[in-house]
Amino acid sequence: LQLAESGGGLVQSGGSLNLSCVDSGHTLRYYAVGWFRQAPGKEREAVSCINNSDYDGQTYYTESVKGRFTISRDNANNTAFLQINSLKPENTAVYSCATAPDCGGNWKSREYHNWGQGTQVTVSS
Repeated sequence: LQLAESGGGLVQSGGSLNLSCVDSGHTLRYYAVGWFRQAPGKEREAVSCINNSDYDGQTYYTESVKGRFTISRDNANNTAFLQINSLKPENTAVYSCATAPDCGGNWKSREYHNWGQGTQVTVSS
């Protein structure tokens, strides 16, 4: 399983982006997928997680992005997405995806694997 993120870029405040996390190994369907971000000078933050569809497909969000970010997955194409709307300058960060057996109640702190290289999101004011 090898993940690669894409879809980042430079957008104005209030804009939107749809980030993709593609698995070239074609096994993503069996895992939960987490999205994370790391802003300059800050620790990495868990943003969202989605269980695999065969489990329950449940989604989780950190409080600050609820209502603006949407996580989803397309198992047929080995891809997970993070739709990010109403972007703010403070959302500027490198966004990365990774896998876990499931999200679980401790989805923010559990161990994830198979990290991608990340995609840069820059929001201008």
